[in-house]
Amino acid sequence: MPMRFLLALIGLAAVVVAVLLSLGLMTLKTTPGSMPSVSFNGGTAPSVNANLATVTMGTENKTIEVPTVTTTQKTITVPTVTMNKPGEPANSSATK
Repeated sequence: MPMRFLLALIGLAAVVVAVLLSLGLMTLKTTPGSMPSVSFNGGTAPSVNANLATVTMGTENKTIEVPTVTTTQKTITVPTVTMNKPGEPANSSATK
């Protein structure tokens, strides 16, 4: 709402200025402008000296201990969830 009011106010001001100009009740005097002059005089670019470390990539054979994992099958008791949907007999259930 405030944005519409602001745009309407700016539009109304533009119409008033246009009417005043067209009726000769307002005149605008303008003078031609010019671009500023710019000059560049010499100079040097900054210099950077960097001492970097030497990095060498490679491979090497070593003997290390690696753990081994084995699995066995056991029968254990796990929790279950039974859900009976409305309208289904109590003996047909889904287990998750």
